[in-house]
Amino acid sequence: MNNQLKKSYGIFIWHGFFLTLTMSMIDFNTVFPSLISTLVDSKIIFGLLYSIMLGAPKLFNIVFSHYMNSYDYRKKFLIGGIYLRAFSFFGMAAFTYFFGADNPKLVIISFFFWVLLFSLSGGFAGMSYSEIVGKTVRKEDRGKLYASKQFAASLAAFLGGMVVQNIFSGNSFNFPLNYSLTLFIGFSGLIIASIAFWFIDEPPSENKDEDILSLKEYIKKVPNILKADNNFIQYIIVENMASFSRMLLPFYIVYARETFKIGASYIGKYLLYQLAGTVLSNLLWGYISDRFNSKKVVRICILGGGLIPLIALAITPAGPEVFVVIFFMIGFLKSGRKVGFEPYLLNIAPDDRRTVYLGIRGTLNFMVVLLPLLGGIFIDYLGYLFTFILVSVVMLTAFYLMGKEKLKYNHD
Repeated sequence: MNNQLKKSYGIFIWHGFFLTLTMSMIDFNTVFPSLISTLVDSKIIFGLLYSIMLGAPKLFNIVFSHYMNSYDYRKKFLIGGIYLRAFSFFGMAAFTYFFGADNPKLVIISFFFWVLLFSLSGGFAGMSYSEIVGKTVRKEDRGKLYASKQFAASLAAFLGGMVVQNIFSGNSFNFPLNYSLTLFIGFSGLIIASIAFWFIDEPPSENKDEDILSLKEYIKKVPNILKADNNFIQYIIVENMASFSRMLLPFYIVYARETFKIGASYIGKYLLYQLAGTVLSNLLWGYISDRFNSKKVVRICILGGGLIPLIALAITPAGPEVFVVIFFMIGFLKSGRKVGFEPYLLNIAPDDRRTVYLGIRGTLNFMVVLLPLLGGIFIDYLGYLFTFILVSVVMLTAFYLMGKEKLKYNHD
């Protein structure tokens, strides 16, 4: 490994470590769902906030990619996006602390702004991040980078989970101080995470003629780009179907709280089991990615995402202690998705159209926008049983389709 590659590895691992430590403070599967369900009973509002958080950047990715495509250097977009996301953490912490106990409706209203800012800035930063990885790390080194970064990030997440466990166990930090403190730690962690990118040596981008087109002309070229690359179309279809597992991810902790009548102390416990799954799975995902390819990682993750809802229903009678298995599996597959999907896309995207592909992929992955809201509606009106089974059926169908000959990818 040459010095430049070592430097790139160090920068991305530093960022991954502190970013993941930060995101543990607002973990989307345990901490944040618990906060929202504490502030409001409506699962539809709950789902709408998650739709904004997970889906808003997808809707604007075409616009983001068009704007960035006219610039040879993308580092400033990455750093600026991180700072805006840090500011949204600070805003959520402040509103929760000052108004959480006496005026929870005001906090929920403010969260629509803070979550939108968090989501859009994260989407902008994420796209520029992927582009910089593509420019500074060769294809043959990306799988190892993502596996190494994910391993370091998993250790950071486990450290963050211990912090969350200490905050939510006992009576030292009661509501709203407990959630406000975790959000403020998240704000601080993002600032620290951003430091590494000031030192990265970013080469200029290889752009095609899309960078001189108007936004309208740019969007008109999207169908032609898709028609010219069947692998890319297949990737988008599979990723949309695989997104169905995300319909339920924020609701498992809500399901556990309502079914088992558990208290806040279980938030940290479930988070630690989720993070244990993340940490322990990294060596396996790295081996599968190196031994086979990123498609194999993605397919295993899709199968697991289809089985989790069925397992959750099966083990519910065993009580809240056994239900930790679900969060362990979520962590296991969450790690795999990071090692699988992103390198998979980078490997099929041409170097001179990488930003364009990232933008199209984000915008056409539209199911992420709808699914959390649909999950809230389905659970409110049709119940957990129907929603769990629906997700399993769609995910197992995606697993079957990805295994068919016509959906094989040959660019790994």
